[in-house]
Amino acid sequence: MPAFRTLDDVNVSGKKTVIRLDLNVPIKDGVVTDTTRIDRVVPTLKELLDKGAAVIVLAHFDRPKGKVIPEMSLRPVAPALEKALGKPVSFVFTDWQSSPSIDAQPGTVTLMENTRYHGGEEKNDEGFARMLGGLGDIYINDAFSAAHRAHSSTEGIARHLPSYAGRAMEAELRALQSALENPQRPLVAVVAAPKFPQSSNCSAICRASPTPS
Repeated sequence: MPAFRTLDDVNVSGKKTVIRLDLNVPIKDGVVTDTTRIDRVVPTLKELLDKGAAVIVLAHFDRPKGKVIPEMSLRPVAPALEKALGKPVSFVFTDWQSSPSIDAQPGTVTLMENTRYHGGEEKNDEGFARMLGGLGDIYINDAFSAAHRAHSSTEGIARHLPSYAGRAMEAELRALQSALENPQRPLVAVVAAPKFPQSSNCSAICRASPTPS
């Protein structure tokens, strides 16, 4: 498996840190009903905050296909994320038609609106990837369950910012590395997913590439 960089390889103090999470959680009547995906990324968020980063969260919800659909907003996720984190979380609405203005300060968390409100997100649009990269100084991917998709917020943005794996992503990659390169035998592999064709084409997204100029 190619080498990848983690939070151990970067100083985030005072830096605007754009982090991609999977917050596509079940919501009923405007309330998150299962926080499993949120709970998994809390350690990464807390570490970034403790180290003085200004955290800017990118995520998707459902499939609005480039349209602003209120029922697919990430706004209801902000209170659940705030509760799990134990710190205030600001929510910024945007239709992503232009670069949003964000007052991100060290030690704060800002949750951005659904990235799929932009029609280019799922097409890995270069212009949108550049816009997302302009939001911060470094990029963290902690959305392993969305990493098989080459979208603007998962792959394209990594071409515009120094990129690293979050702790949840790191744990998944370490487990894969162990199973593929140094497995304990006898070995049984059970592979299952609701979207098998996609899951079987999973690609690495945290590359040990030079810092972009």
